[in-house]
Amino acid sequence: MSVKSLGDPFDPKSDLTHGAGCSCASCGGAAAAPVEKLDAEQMLERAVESAVVRSVFGGNEMSRRAFTSMLGGGTLAAALASVLPLDKVKAAILDDLGPPEKPDLRVGFVPITCATPIIMAEPMGFYERYGLNVQIIRTAGWAIARDMSLSGEYDASHMLTPMPLALTLGAGSTAEHFVMPAIGNINGQAIVLHNDHRDKRDPSQWKGFRFGVPFEYSMHNFLLRYVVAEAGLDPDTDIQIRVTPPPEMVANLSAGNLDGFLSPDPFNQRAVWEQVGFIHQLTKELWEGHPCCAFACSARFAREMPNTYGALLKSIIDATQYAANPENRVEIAEAISPSAYLNQPLPVVQQVLTGRFTDGLGEIHDVPRRIDFDPFPWHSMGVWILTQMKRWGYIEGDIDWRGVAERVYLASDAASVMRQLGYEPPAETYKTHTIMGKVFDPADPDGYVESFAIRRT
Repeated sequence: MSVKSLGDPFDPKSDLTHGAGCSCASCGGAAAAPVEKLDAEQMLERAVESAVVRSVFGGNEMSRRAFTSMLGGGTLAAALASVLPLDKVKAAILDDLGPPEKPDLRVGFVPITCATPIIMAEPMGFYERYGLNVQIIRTAGWAIARDMSLSGEYDASHMLTPMPLALTLGAGSTAEHFVMPAIGNINGQAIVLHNDHRDKRDPSQWKGFRFGVPFEYSMHNFLLRYVVAEAGLDPDTDIQIRVTPPPEMVANLSAGNLDGFLSPDPFNQRAVWEQVGFIHQLTKELWEGHPCCAFACSARFAREMPNTYGALLKSIIDATQYAANPENRVEIAEAISPSAYLNQPLPVVQQVLTGRFTDGLGEIHDVPRRIDFDPFPWHSMGVWILTQMKRWGYIEGDIDWRGVAERVYLASDAASVMRQLGYEPPAETYKTHTIMGKVFDPADPDGYVESFAIRRT
């Protein structure tokens, strides 16, 4: 366990309402300092440490204070960690959850295959397995999912991986701390072009094209911008990017309102099914293993209802791991295709989930990882998304790249649950990623942003 600079974690004056230099009477009347806001993980860490220390000293406040003063809070925490693995204590707490404080929940989802774990967890009994009665609610688009989450109408929601970062930073909406403890899917998107553009397979030929993406704060928007910029086009002046709810993508392509889209499935495959478009490129060819959608909730929900949050996270990660097994994909397609969920023809959903599909150009492909499922929320992926938000002017100024990513992407929560379910999470939370042949090093995000010739900053 890494010891954070949180003052003395065992001092009642060093909690959420007091900080070093607090001016209240109990803190000695010193000058006030900014109060540190802790996320759900830090709160759990502090609670565990405090409980252990109080147990050691048997409630003797004088002895505890004297010993802490002699060693220093950080040293004492480190010493305890050396003999008692507090990360395992925290994991045990998550594993030994009490009854959910709120078993009846409303969870939003946009009807796309990226939401597979959240959707399948209802008909296949994953929520019930962990004591929850979850009503999953079809949502037309991401702006609605965001607003319903901010208003508290949804207890949690299927979100695009950039959305919790944007919400926490107040980009495009009111700022509220949201957490993302699990990714729903990796890969699973494609660039689709109208059948009229079969002769325009080079992105440099797309000047003047109108493209649909499902939301501004989406991997779809950032990957499309990346592709056209690498081809020498400015995505803000040389093409039009229109936010289009996923269920409306194919209709807009058919009507001639769009020349193409970078969309989640099953609408890429549905365009082929309807014979109005063809699959130009799978996004896994741009970035193998890129994140797309996720499970997210407000930090307040996670903090105020830890048992419910823990049970919901277990349900989602359990379903995600089940979906990761290709042998389960046909069964899952049958579960999520009906009208209450995706409302799509079963063959379309099966082509997406199994990776055996027609491309609209007369070819049949076998790509088992066309869509895949891995719940671990890499901090380095969060940093990459932030670099693209900075590159295109969605956020400005100096960014605490790692601080924001780690505050939102709760990798330790995902790792704890994965271990409890018998899966081994990655040992690290940062790694390099290769996007269109260019390596992204999360240790130098500023240099990465500045390396692009086409950018807004």
